[in-house]
Amino acid sequence: MSKKLFDLSGKVALVTGGSKGLGKAMARGLAEAGADIVVSSRHEDELRSALEEILRGTHRCGCYIVADMSQRGQVEHLAKTALEKMERVDILINNAGTNKPQAIDEITDEAWNNVLEINLSSVMALTRALVPQMKARRWGRVIHISSVMGYLSKEKRNIYSATKSALLGLARASALDLGEFGITVNCIAPGPFLTDLPASVLSEAEQKAFADRTALGRWGDPKELVGPALLLSSDAGSYITGQSLVVDGGFLAR
Repeated sequence: MSKKLFDLSGKVALVTGGSKGLGKAMARGLAEAGADIVVSSRHEDELRSALEEILRGTHRCGCYIVADMSQRGQVEHLAKTALEKMERVDILINNAGTNKPQAIDEITDEAWNNVLEINLSSVMALTRALVPQMKARRWGRVIHISSVMGYLSKEKRNIYSATKSALLGLARASALDLGEFGITVNCIAPGPFLTDLPASVLSEAEQKAFADRTALGRWGDPKELVGPALLLSSDAGSYITGQSLVVDGGFLAR
C-alpha cells in the first residue's frame, strides 16, 4: 500500500531548470517512481545529456525543451510544446531560478526585472498555461521551489528574497483556486544545497557559515530533495496544499 501511494505510473512531470542540480535530481526521482519526464532549461547540450541520465534504466520516456524563462513567449512555447509532445502534464515543478545579489540602493532595473521574471512571473505564466488541462482531469500537482530565503535573508538578497517570499503567497492563493479540482499547490523551501547557483555567489567562508548554521552541520545533497518532491507529487501528499515544506537540515531551527 505504501509503495502505491508514491507510484507515479501514467503521470507526466515537467521540471523547469531540469538540466542540473536540484531540478535534475527531482526529475530523476520522479522517473524512478514511474513518471514520464519533460525537462527544460536554456542550454540544449546540457538538457540532452541530463535527460539521458534522468531516464537511464527507468523504462520511462521523456523529452527536453529549450526555454529561457526570462522570455514570456518562450514560457508559453514551453507549455504548448510539452502538451503537444506528451499530451498531458500532471505534475509541474517550477524549479528554474536565478540570483543577482545587490544591496537595496544598488539594485538596477535590469537586475530587478530579470530576477522577478525568472523567479516569479514565469512561474505564474507556466502554471496558468498548464492548469486548465489538469482541471479537466481533476488531478494535478504544482510545486514551486521557494527557499529558506523566503523566510529570512542576508545582505544583498533583496530581489531573491522578495521573489521567494512571493512564491509562498502565490501557492496559498492558487491552492484555494484549484482545490475543488483535485489539484494541490505547494512550495518546497530548500536550505543550503550546494548547487551551481549558491556556489557561484557565496565565498568559501559564507559556504562554511551556512553549513555550520544547520542542525546537521553540512550542506544538503540534491538527492535529499527527491523525497519531499515525491511526497508532494504523489497521492501520498493528496491532503497537503497551500503549504511550504522546508527542507533545510535544521537551518531555520537555529
